[in-house]
Amino acid sequence: QVQLVESGGGSVQPGGSLRLSCAASESIFNFNAMGWYRQTPGKQRELVATITSGGYRNYADSVEGRFTISRDNAKNTVYVQMNSLKPEDTAIYYCRASRIRIGIENTYWGQGTQVTVSS
Repeated sequence: QVQLVESGGGSVQPGGSLRLSCAASESIFNFNAMGWYRQTPGKQRELVATITSGGYRNYADSVEGRFTISRDNAKNTVYVQMNSLKPEDTAIYYCRASRIRIGIENTYWGQGTQVTVSS
């Protein structure tokens, strides 16, 4: 069973930075894409940023220019560097991995890590 373990969440003041890490239990080359999503109470989980196995990156408009997703294949880890944080970035952040086998997409989620941006 694939395990994704997030770390790096915490509390920060507006304008501050955090880096989240997502460590996978197997080689991240096994996944077509990995990414970060976030969720606040009463709202649907939303995409933050994704990166494919080929290195293509995609960002939500709300974080474009402030967040950067990256991957370290040797460590089986995906990161998101979050700069210029705003109170509206407060959420639980989840790591997601997906792969397609025999035409079926399988997705895996981490347990989530809390990010709080407040003065």
